[in-house]
Amino acid sequence: MLLPVSAHAGIFDVFSELFGTIQSDIGSSLKSINQLTQQVQQLYQTTMWPLAALNQARGFVANSISSFRNQMNQIFSIPTTSAVTAGPQQFESILHSRLSAQIPALGTSFTANYGAIPQQNSAAPQDRLMMDMDDALGQENLKTTLIADQGADTILQTANQMENQVATTTPGSNPYLTAQAQVSNLRCQAYLQKMLAAQLRQEAGRIAHDNALLKRRTTITGGINSLITGALTAH
Repeated sequence: MLLPVSAHAGIFDVFSELFGTIQSDIGSSLKSINQLTQQVQQLYQTTMWPLAALNQARGFVANSISSFRNQMNQIFSIPTTSAVTAGPQQFESILHSRLSAQIPALGTSFTANYGAIPQQNSAAPQDRLMMDMDDALGQENLKTTLIADQGADTILQTANQMENQVATTTPGSNPYLTAQAQVSNLRCQAYLQKMLAAQLRQEAGRIAHDNALLKRRTTITGGINSLITGALTAH
């Protein structure tokens, strides 16, 4: 069904009004918004986050990574093993594995190299207790070093990731990187506290061991004095 010519003219008039409104009113508003957006972007790039300074900082970080990371990794991976016989070599290999999963193997190798606790009738009870305690403290601290080494590797990996992020960071991401750095720092502090606690336990164990020897010597001396006194009074 065909519309009259006047109807066609009315429809075209409506479209003309719409296009005119878009081009004049909305179009000018959009133009103002675009101009404002460009001004804000220019403010960010020239005043708040200067693009030249950002590129300079990124270049500095990238240059630091290329200059020092490989050397630092080589320093961290310098071999320090020195054992020459099979048993101690195996023990050193486990001790420097930097894997907490090697803790059971470390205990087995420790016993194989340092010897097991004598049987009940092969040594004095006090000697067996001291041997057991000394071995326990020694193994505990050696196992703690495995955990600490693995934790140090995790910290270094996190540091490398953060360094890579800084090299490609975008304006406004600094608070997130700072928060991530603070979390990593707290994790590092926790590892340090764990190592310090292990060192204190080892020192306390050494003091207790020396004190136990002193107590035993005192007891033996008292027994000898009693024997001498008894022998003298018997005559």
